[in-house]
Amino acid sequence: MRLRRMGRMPLVSPRLWWRRVVFWVGAVLVAAVAVGFARASDWAGGLFLHFAALYPWLPFIIAPAGLAIAFVLTQRVFPGAQGSGIPQTIAALHLHDPELVDRVLSPRIAIGKVLLTLLGLASGASIGREGPTVQVGASIMHALGKLLRLPRLELRRALILAGGAAGIAAAFNTPLAGIVFAIEELSHSFESRTSGTVFTAVVVAGATTLGLVGNYTYFGQTAAVLSNADAWPAVILCSLAGGFAGGVFSQALIVAARGLPGWAGRMIIRHPTGFAVLCGLLLAIIGTLSGGQTYGTGYQQARGMVEAHSTLPAVYAALKLAATVVSYVSGIPGGIFAPSLSIGAALGSVLAPLVPGAPVGAMILLGMTAYFCGVVQAPITSAVIVMEMTANQSLMIPLMATSFLSFAVSRLVCRRPLYGALARRFLQLQGDH
Repeated sequence: MRLRRMGRMPLVSPRLWWRRVVFWVGAVLVAAVAVGFARASDWAGGLFLHFAALYPWLPFIIAPAGLAIAFVLTQRVFPGAQGSGIPQTIAALHLHDPELVDRVLSPRIAIGKVLLTLLGLASGASIGREGPTVQVGASIMHALGKLLRLPRLELRRALILAGGAAGIAAAFNTPLAGIVFAIEELSHSFESRTSGTVFTAVVVAGATTLGLVGNYTYFGQTAAVLSNADAWPAVILCSLAGGFAGGVFSQALIVAARGLPGWAGRMIIRHPTGFAVLCGLLLAIIGTLSGGQTYGTGYQQARGMVEAHSTLPAVYAALKLAATVVSYVSGIPGGIFAPSLSIGAALGSVLAPLVPGAPVGAMILLGMTAYFCGVVQAPITSAVIVMEMTANQSLMIPLMATSFLSFAVSRLVCRRPLYGALARRFLQLQGDH
């Protein structure tokens, strides 16, 4: 009897240790997939840019064809893989029917998400891989939960939450941001019974990423600082501009998800593949106007601005925003994290001359934070993720102030957070509340 009781104790229970080992393996797998996905994304985007530079007319063929193929495959082969992937992950945390969860979180969906995101990048779409990595990570953990046959619903949800958080941590190499993202964006609450699962997943995924790619900062490093005299004008200016622009962007995506009114909406419903072709043509036009700068994730452009290696024309932010909207509404898989940060960096660069005493590097980081928070309306995540991605702790207070002020401005334009609104829309379509 005594041995039986000891076998049920958490520290010595074989069943619980088996769950822990499988769970740790899952976190390692999420990180490995995220690293491989990142390298494949760089290759796909670089391939498109290489041929677009050689043949300037080629994007007018590749972009429409690529987006149309990606859309058809999404609808017919990988339904549930469209869009960012974060709304699907949030929705899965509220679904009660296991079959509905399997429609958006499964190995097949994870494979489709990766392949179709790569196809979008190889077609010149202005999309990111970070949101898709969240859905991929959640799918891996969900599959492990089914393998373990977890009896309680909260444990299965904890694994999904942990997988999504591990995906963000591995995609950006930002463990702290992964934890904050899980609490603030995915779950919208902190539950002690699931926090250990999430924290462990993020730590294991972060350690694995560190071992595979080293201790790097996603957008490079900047030592920019702000004096007290320059901080508040810079914070207020970036918050107003970034919060408003981010709110407009989010509201546009929410309206598009509900369906456009009038003849335009009817045409999209009747000819969705043709609409994807039209979006591809628009991408090629925007890309030509920008000199090819709006294609892809925007990672290189943002990193160049952060490290002061390159400058971009003032119109880049507007063109990149337009390209990202067009890419998202086309219906193909792809995230908005990296494009949003690139738009924010450009916005900060444009606003820098208005605050002469503030270093351009500091304005770029404030712009990134303001616009990103305006889009996702997650102020703590926005500040932490920019701080971790640029290794600049000295600006943490201005970044936090910018986040909360831009959050308030964004709410005036877009009343509901983007991912939450898209998740509710997804739940309505599934008929499960």
